[in-house]
Amino acid sequence: MAAPARDALQFPDSDSRPIEDYLPPPFGVQITRLDYFDKPFVTLTFATSLDSQLAIAPGVQTVLSGPRSKAMTHFLRSKYDAILIGVGTAIADNPSLNCRIEGVGGYGGEGLVGQPRPVIIDPSGRWQFTEESKVMRLAKEGKGKAPFIIAGVEPSNTRRAVLENVGGKFLVLKLSGEGIEKAGSTWHVILGALKKRGIQSVMIEGGGFVINDLLGPGPAYSLIDSVVVTIAPTWLGKGGVQVSPDGGQERLPVTRLQDVRWLPLGEDVVLCGRPNVSLR
Repeated sequence: MAAPARDALQFPDSDSRPIEDYLPPPFGVQITRLDYFDKPFVTLTFATSLDSQLAIAPGVQTVLSGPRSKAMTHFLRSKYDAILIGVGTAIADNPSLNCRIEGVGGYGGEGLVGQPRPVIIDPSGRWQFTEESKVMRLAKEGKGKAPFIIAGVEPSNTRRAVLENVGGKFLVLKLSGEGIEKAGSTWHVILGALKKRGIQSVMIEGGGFVINDLLGPGPAYSLIDSVVVTIAPTWLGKGGVQVSPDGGQERLPVTRLQDVRWLPLGEDVVLCGRPNVSLR
């Protein structure tokens, strides 16, 4: 085994054990679902302020997680086949979308074992990535997998070449416009396409549009298997990117979790739970 990289992170068993109940099941274990839709195991996870803000302003990268909850995020990534974000997050953050837990591939481990597949939803080709984008550079360095980009239009030959040169690929699907307007049908298309390509579990990290779309009223919410939210002890104020899904016509809670567990990690608190789809 290679020596761990200097920026490798550690997440002790004492912190990870309470979270394991909300992670994908062991390989080969099937989950019985009421909708009979063959999809990956889906966990929605993000960090938020006390006033439910993901970022201080649209397009501004905002660090909320403390050291221990940041290590938790990388631990979670090691347990999923893919990590999914929307194009807005890719543009704003230039994210790495890899796992830096000590012992995974590229950080002391062999090959790319423990590295998730980055997935970026980019229906209209807004993300102008280059060979020097973090996710591409890490793929070339053997510290992460190359991304799948879910597109609604055929990419240019130049964009396709840059992506395929590091081992990534475009998945051109029939999506609903710029965003994910017909949430249920489009999320079924996306998750179904990933499952067909061997993705058994997906960790959805954001950004705001994706999170609110999944949590809003409609069939997309029923596709979520677990939720892991980091709550930081800070307020960001008005004008930021907020977790605030659209409500339904009835004046009932849009979403409620069950099997809830609260975990302190440093100064942050982590909320784990499962959607209660019976409220829909």
